[in-house]
Amino acid sequence: VVVGYANNEVGTIQPVAEIGARCRERGIRYVVDATQAAAYLPIEVDPLQADVLGISGHKIEGPKGIGALFVRQGTNVIPQQSGGSQERQRRAGTENVAGAVGLAAALRLARGDAAAAAAESDRQRGLRDALIGRLSEITDGELTGHPTARLPNSVSWAFEAVEGGDLIAALDLEGLAASTGSACTSGSAEPSHVLQAMGVAPDRIRGSLRLTLGRTTTSEEVDRAAELVTTCVTRVRAAAAPLPAKVGVAPAGA
Repeated sequence: VVVGYANNEVGTIQPVAEIGARCRERGIRYVVDATQAAAYLPIEVDPLQADVLGISGHKIEGPKGIGALFVRQGTNVIPQQSGGSQERQRRAGTENVAGAVGLAAALRLARGDAAAAAAESDRQRGLRDALIGRLSEITDGELTGHPTARLPNSVSWAFEAVEGGDLIAALDLEGLAASTGSACTSGSAEPSHVLQAMGVAPDRIRGSLRLTLGRTTTSEEVDRAAELVTTCVTRVRAAAAPLPAKVGVAPAGA
């Protein structure tokens, strides 16, 4: 069984420890993808009952191209790359030492001080909820994902009568970085399978928006982001609205 600790599109947090306990009862190997969660949630493998747990550096403000994989003793894993004994014969090739050092440093900054990590999560959660409150004022839209059991930095929205690509382009011109979904589906014209599975209306799926906060995000930036999204949604909707029907004019003398 493979479960994403937190969804990479809508930020919903899954009950990974409960799922792990059920897998353990049945002797099923359990894999936790903690890529999205590592900066904000506990990733100790025993409470989660994980046999395998993976994280990625760039999601915790570390280097790109580096990750870490916990494999519980006795769990058989087929090598990703064979031909050498590196990485305990899991992945042949020269180790990315600089990346590993950067990943460790990023983990220490994100989770090394439990009290500081909790305080930062609370700060971002407050900013997230403020942004959600502002976006809820826009008509014909809805928050996607769990309303409370979600990552403290994640806001995902679905707007009616909006093309996501047009909205992202408009926001980009204003200097706001956003996406219509996960990075994994960047460039795809297909509607989000996550939102489809959640039962979001097709017209709103096309207008999906994903915003994330970080350790450097300020309340002023959140206010500005809310203003820009409100303005750009209105602009995109107006541009896409059908032109009014022409009124016929009778010729003179008719």
